Amino acid sequence: MKDFGPTQDLVQRAKDFALEIIRLSSQLPKTPEARILGKQILGSGTSVAANYRAVCRARSRAEFIAKLGTVVEEADETVFWLELLIESDISRENRTVGLLREAKELLAIFSASRRTAKSGKHSTDR
Repeated sequence: MKDFGPTQDLVQRAKDFALEIIRLSSQLPKTPEARILGKQILGSGTSVAANYRAVCRARSRAEFIAKLGTVVEEADETVFWLELLIESDISRENRTVGLLREAKELLAIFSASRRTAKSGKHSTDR
């Protein structure tokens, strides 16, 4: 892989995030609203990690940027669903608030990485 590639630490961090999303979704209340939000967050939250793994296999800078765009979209969607869980009082527990914080951090990292890749600059180009 070329130097535009992701780090293994971030791959693991995204996977750990997905695992926590799975745990959260399994512990949500069994109301119709919580079930719907749970399915949404399960889909987008696990997709962040799965799509970031695909970023790792990018064969070109263009493919890297395109795949990273999908990761950014899924991370942003996950932030939205977590905000809804909290603001609707379906889940205000510490785990949910912590996951929202982590989702926002991951979104910021992936967005910055995409901007850097699009600009053609690398971490060694300071």
